[in-house]
Amino acid sequence: MTPTQTTVDPAEVAKFEAMAAEWWDPTGKFKPLHMLNPTRLDYITRQIAAEFDRDLSADAPFEGLRLLDIGCGGGLLSEPMARLGATVVGADAAQRNIPVAQIHAEQSGLEIDYRCITAEELAANGEQFDVVLNMEVVEHVADPLAYLTACQQLLKPGGLMICSTINRNAKSFAMAIIGAEWVMRWLPKGTHEWAKFITPDELKDLFVKAGLTPEDATGFVFNPVTWTWSLSPTDLSVNYVTASTKPA
Repeated sequence: MTPTQTTVDPAEVAKFEAMAAEWWDPTGKFKPLHMLNPTRLDYITRQIAAEFDRDLSADAPFEGLRLLDIGCGGGLLSEPMARLGATVVGADAAQRNIPVAQIHAEQSGLEIDYRCITAEELAANGEQFDVVLNMEVVEHVADPLAYLTACQQLLKPGGLMICSTINRNAKSFAMAIIGAEWVMRWLPKGTHEWAKFITPDELKDLFVKAGLTPEDATGFVFNPVTWTWSLSPTDLSVNYVTASTKPA
């Protein structure tokens, strides 16, 4: 892939641009992400702390780490990472997301480098990071392998990538599409395409082909009774998250 090529799917970008102004509304179209965010942050912070030997009880445990939040949206992950001391670049291909994220960061007193740019462009510019957060993006790109290869290039040797996505099976269709989009109407119909979902085995194979070393896979499990999310080392049937590293 040449620097001028991109894995961005324009139709996917258009979906999220249409919802840009609602990123920080916990009852709006991104309600599922707001509900999931504490569990995502629990996994992310513990993986980073373990990989870089950081004490999460410290005032700024991620100080000195350069972190990329690719597909940052309105900054739901970029902001807590900045509060933990990381130097954060938030990147998104959807142009309308960037001013939303910038304004909210300014109102929160945070310095975050938000850019409307793709992973491929960042890699072509020679940018590198200790950590890449790649959350709920890979199922929206046109070429997952090319995209993950660009993410690998963005990691410093020994760097860590956290990547989450949705499994592809009958249960994920029932919960992520029928449940979330058609019944609960948490997301507009068509936000996700079941055929683009990726199984854990497929994602692991993509990591290896992209030059990454898979380290962990954990499920995000929703409890419809308590309306809460939790981490599961065994249930990766719908939403799941992974950690992989770039060989030093």
